[in-house]
Amino acid sequence: MSIFEKLESEVRSYSRGWPVVFDRAVGSRLYAEDGTPYLDFFAGAGALNYGHNNPRLKQALLDYFARDGVTHALDMFTVAKRDLLETLAEKILRPRELDYKVIFPGPGGANAVEAALKLARKVTGKESVINFTNAFHGMTLGALSVTGNSMKRSGAGIPLVHATPMPYDQYFDGVYPDFLYFERLLDDAGSGLNEPAAVIVETVQGEGGINAAGVEWLRGLAELCKRHGILLIVDDVQMGCGRTGPFFSFEDAGIVPDIVCLSKSIGGYGLPLALTLIKPELDVWEPGEHNGTFRGINPAFVTAAEALRAYWSDDALEKSTRAKGERVGNALKGIVESYPDAGLAAKGRGLARGVEFAAGELAGRVCAAAFERGLLLETSGPGGEVAKLLPPLTLTDAELDEGLEIIDESVKAVLGK
Repeated sequence: MSIFEKLESEVRSYSRGWPVVFDRAVGSRLYAEDGTPYLDFFAGAGALNYGHNNPRLKQALLDYFARDGVTHALDMFTVAKRDLLETLAEKILRPRELDYKVIFPGPGGANAVEAALKLARKVTGKESVINFTNAFHGMTLGALSVTGNSMKRSGAGIPLVHATPMPYDQYFDGVYPDFLYFERLLDDAGSGLNEPAAVIVETVQGEGGINAAGVEWLRGLAELCKRHGILLIVDDVQMGCGRTGPFFSFEDAGIVPDIVCLSKSIGGYGLPLALTLIKPELDVWEPGEHNGTFRGINPAFVTAAEALRAYWSDDALEKSTRAKGERVGNALKGIVESYPDAGLAAKGRGLARGVEFAAGELAGRVCAAAFERGLLLETSGPGGEVAKLLPPLTLTDAELDEGLEIIDESVKAVLGK
């Protein structure tokens, strides 16, 4: 592995926790070059909801390459783009009675967020955006301005302005009514709060520590935005595409955001793709006002459309994810109850789950112990205090049981029981 240490930047991170060279990946497993298998409860940080090298998506991709389908097209019209838009409308938007237009902002989640922020400011003529404590929205400057993590923010090297954080759900452990502070500032002419163009929120904060907002809190936020004429942006980059059960993570709350950011698993196969969905009345861009060289990666359009057909033509995956999520939640609660004095907490929704430890050092040791036993887990939260589970939604019941058993063994190895 010396070539990585010699030539690759010190900024690398995941490879430090998993110091092997991976070679192959199938379904829910990665394989090191020596053949050692690792059960993957990381799933490309949520970019592989349908598993590694999903055979149906792979065949669609191979067929497209075999016929010399267009790979790169910026924002030109292509057969692959048309198929994706038609499939998105048929399988996702119309069944949910959602009326959105589609921006192709670039290849990653931060691109989707940047487009959302720019458009919200253009539409409203206002500069300020409200974000939430422990939020994570990306590593570019606009996305960092609405991100909470101080370490990530410090990398900007300049002041991050025009964003104001507000308390996320349960930030004060229920001591104060929801939005007491936020609404008071909005209503008080002396508060000094700049009138916001938009609010950006994750329904479940993944990088922030698997903090799941309650449906009533989300409804309250949507109502507050409507009362005050503020656009509501939902960042569904990590929690969309079925991660919490339904295709969009906000569906259970019954809200309709003005703007939705999608990336990661929207490409289906792990290929880079991002979409920003906007209500039609917000589509005030001038041609070329927001663009990017890699906003039209057609192989990703192919796998995205095939994933929608394969997994969202019915509710089988949604039901499976909800059921598996309940199993994971119950298993994690059992772990928490086994260590009543350790200050543990089970967190999450659907197949975005986590165990919070008293310190990041403990969560890190649990993830290291899991790796030694053949399971990939990452940490999240402001201090890395949460061991985070993001398995492929398509994993089998046997793989789920295997992973949960390894997690139980790893916690025992660290906490000494």
